[in-house]
Parts: sequence; structure tokens; C-alpha cells
Amino acid sequence: MAAAKNMASALSLLRSQPSHYVVASVVGRRYLLAQGDVLTLPRLKDVRVGDTIALDNVHELGSRDYTLRGDPLIPPNTVNVRATVIEHTKGALETVVKFKRRKGYKLTIHNKQTYTKLRIAAIDIARPPIQQFA
Repeated sequence: MAAAKNMASALSLLRSQPSHYVVASVVGRRYLLAQGDVLTLPRLKDVRVGDTIALDNVHELGSRDYTLRGDPLIPPNTVNVRATVIEHTKGALETVVKFKRRKGYKLTIHNKQTYTKLRIAAIDIARPPIQQFA
């Protein structure tokens, strides 16, 4: 009960602040994100441009004055982070040359890494349910 009360008071303090940030895990890496940020990730194959995805693995939620850290994660119903897929793109052309000296063997490999860009649409902090007293 005390932990729930502390969580509710911490969320109300965070909600009173004008802007928020989150530290979230996406594709196995942690990113510091705020609303409107553009995040470039290795290609996500199961999403299309314009899709909205929810980022559920939130490690930290904060503002200028307050921070709420999870151990290791903040409960998923506490904060809702939505991101919109804005494009699928390719990186610069990378060239790798493999060779065996004195053998005449030379192999040139060209590769363009594919990326997905996400824009953080919203960071919503959940309101605690209203307690009904009997």
C-alpha cells in the first residue's frame, strides 16, 4: 500500500512538469528519448511506414526536476510511449575487401545497411485509479 502511494505521488509530481524523457530499450539497446525525437534503428521488418508502435521496455521516466527509475523496468501501465515509423532507409555504401596475399585472391563486398526511423509521438504518464472508499 505504501509503495503504491509513493508511486502515485511520484507520478503526480512528474505529471506537473512541462516536458518528460524516457530511457527505453528498443531492439536490445537503451535510448534516451523525448517527445519529437527521431530514432534511427536497424531495420524493423514487421512494421510499415505510418504504423504506430508502443515502446514497453521503459527503464527510466523523468523531467527536469524529478526522475522515476525502474528495477529494472517501470511497470508498463505507468507510462505509455508511442512512436511512429517515418521511413525505411539505407545507410552509406560500405566496401569490404578480402584478400589472400601472394595468391591472387581478392573479393570485394559492397553493403548498404538498412535502417528504420521512428519519431517519438507521445510520452503519456498514466493517472492512478481513483480509490473508492466504502
